[in-house]
Amino acid sequence: MDSTGAQPTKVCHVVAMPYPGRGHINPMMNLCKVLVSKNKNILVTFVVTEEWLSLIGSEAKPDNIRFSSIPNVVPSERVRAANMTAFFDAVMSQMEAPFERLLDRLEPPPSVILADTYLLWAVGLGNRRNIRVSSFWPMSASMFSIFQHLGIVYIFVLNLFTFTFMFSFRINPQVLQHILDTFSRLPKAQCLTFPSTYELEHQIIDALRAEFSIPIYTIGPVIPYFQVEDKLSPSTHQADPLNYIEWLDCQPPNSVLYISFGSFMPVCIAQMDEMAAGLKKSEVRLVSHWFRFAKQEISKMPVIRVRDES
Repeated sequence: MDSTGAQPTKVCHVVAMPYPGRGHINPMMNLCKVLVSKNKNILVTFVVTEEWLSLIGSEAKPDNIRFSSIPNVVPSERVRAANMTAFFDAVMSQMEAPFERLLDRLEPPPSVILADTYLLWAVGLGNRRNIRVSSFWPMSASMFSIFQHLGIVYIFVLNLFTFTFMFSFRINPQVLQHILDTFSRLPKAQCLTFPSTYELEHQIIDALRAEFSIPIYTIGPVIPYFQVEDKLSPSTHQADPLNYIEWLDCQPPNSVLYISFGSFMPVCIAQMDEMAAGLKKSEVRLVSHWFRFAKQEISKMPVIRVRDES
């Protein structure tokens, strides 16, 4: 209690633990930035491997977000694609112990663990230490539902006909089992959060809420508030891209397509050109967040281009 007699404000200490991949780290960081912008009494400790700290540690962030690291107990980001099964195994078996040791050193004591849903060990760790766990799935609710039912689909459909969608994932059975184990532990978390909107995926969200006993929240896209890379030429017939919100507000409902590619799966220039040509032919309104740009076609399209945060 201070000299005025007022009770000191209690800080909510959120320990954020993303899966060690750019497509998981970026959305979780963006979520943390939104959290601290809404409440100055939230402190976030954002935990990454030492390698990832060297990659993102110098990036600008709010004062109430701090970095902390665990040793490089998983294969390097630069080579992990060569053996994803080994990488996934390391994430599941080697990260928990150093993360728990880190929790012992943190001050103030953690109030909440914000964990990527892929980190199946995080829920058990939080329960063991009596720390609430919020599970964050950094993709759409529809993708969550697909992964959730992969085991069922694999069993019941594989023997009936060629299921090309399943094989297009190229999921190693061991990795698939890890994913299924993750979903089986989810009910022991305190909540599940999606970077989506209810209106966009209401049928999926309703089905998941009926299936899971824990609260399920949709928080909207956790992409950076767009920082425009450059101004478009007048030939695009767009307003100043800095006013993209104003432009979006003027479009008819359900008429704008948002396109984003991650940084992990490679897409060749020919494929990008082909997709760009198809989008141009469709005359769809779009906002793009492309990792690579098919510049010849994209420059001719009605598009607001925003800076890639990868």
